[in-house]
Amino acid sequence: MFKTIRNAWSIPDLRKKILFTLLIVVIFRIGSVIPVPFLNMDALANVMGNASGVDDTLVGYLNTLSGGAFSNATIFAMGITPYINSSIIMQLLCVAIPPLERLSKEGEEGRKKIAAITRYVTVGLGLIQGTAYYFFLKNSIDNQVSDSNPNPTYQAIAKYTEGGAMWFTMIAIILCFTAGTALIMWLGEQINKNGIGNGISILLFAGIIARLPYTISQLGMYWNLAGEDNTGFYVTVPLWIVLFLVVIWVITFMQDAERRIPIQYAKRVVGRKMYGGQSTHLPIKVALGGVMPIIFASSILSIPSTIKLFIGEVKSTFWAGFFNAFSTSGWLYAVLYFLLILAFAYFYTTIQYNPIEMANNLKQNNGTIPGIRPGRPTADFIKKILSRITLIGALFLAFIALLPILYSDFTGLYGLSMGGTSVIIIVGVALDTAKQLESQMMMRHYKGFLD
Repeated sequence: MFKTIRNAWSIPDLRKKILFTLLIVVIFRIGSVIPVPFLNMDALANVMGNASGVDDTLVGYLNTLSGGAFSNATIFAMGITPYINSSIIMQLLCVAIPPLERLSKEGEEGRKKIAAITRYVTVGLGLIQGTAYYFFLKNSIDNQVSDSNPNPTYQAIAKYTEGGAMWFTMIAIILCFTAGTALIMWLGEQINKNGIGNGISILLFAGIIARLPYTISQLGMYWNLAGEDNTGFYVTVPLWIVLFLVVIWVITFMQDAERRIPIQYAKRVVGRKMYGGQSTHLPIKVALGGVMPIIFASSILSIPSTIKLFIGEVKSTFWAGFFNAFSTSGWLYAVLYFLLILAFAYFYTTIQYNPIEMANNLKQNNGTIPGIRPGRPTADFIKKILSRITLIGALFLAFIALLPILYSDFTGLYGLSMGGTSVIIIVGVALDTAKQLESQMMMRHYKGFLD
């Protein structure tokens, strides 16, 4: 990959695209450290420092994807999560609603209309998520001021949230969060037009990488605790690093793994020429959905925590137990996470691959699978292969996603932001960007028939 980047840097056109992408990433990181107005940072630090238990499901997830911007309540605090959720919703609606399905099949114009609708849904989701985050901050800081922190320093936010100024403060903060969401979406589109790689994936990659120093500092903290009668950390900390490297290797291997179905095309004579007769294969990737099933499952399981952001502290025993059951350290969360990853892996494969359509395309092009009759038997064979491959890919994703959670429960290494989802995203984006660079270089060095 480093060789690919070095070769691409030597090409002026690609060098401009790489520099433009880096500029957008720098702007993204600058926006991730600019806080919204009317917030007391000391009180905010206490709120996020004490955010644990039930809040870990959503706060930790969003904080990792936003590169730490969520915990600092910056203008990019919402990150690209609203856009990801919007894309998921539109993919589901394009399958469930016939007019949207027809629109998605109308070529470039249809895709542009779908993209425009996705932008509007993103802004709407950013507004909802920003409102939830505002109420979470307000309720948490109010509790600090009234109960455990009568210090006037923490009451600095109170003077902005009393009387008629309260509505202005609320609207300003929520609009800042929403505007940050729209700006991130625009930055990602600029990378798609003038940069290298998928814009949203690049920004997601940059946010996760930005949390790497925090993870290293947490490992250092546990290593220092090993000298204070916690000698077990002398084993668990190096073991975590080894597992991290092994997981990267496994993900890299699985990203390129595929099942190749042999295809034989029949010979046919057109005029005085003979066509066909060659043998090829139909590649089916093992990790068909990539990281999408994990993102689907995480989004669903974060709903209870999102609700708790609106309602604040829960005093009812029943509801407190309900929200605690969905914490990342609970067994129910792990079981539901595993099942949802499997379910969404099959669902994502269903909406991406149509065995009947694939079999019809082969039949129209005089292609057959050796030993399988054309038509319905071919569709059933492809469906069986897809089912088996999807199961292997889903189990792989579930193992990668649950490994950090299980390791933390058994070893006590909590607070490490580099989870299975983060590693899959990092490796996937890096490989995809490297492939795009290689394809761009091949286009510029291709010797056509005029050479």
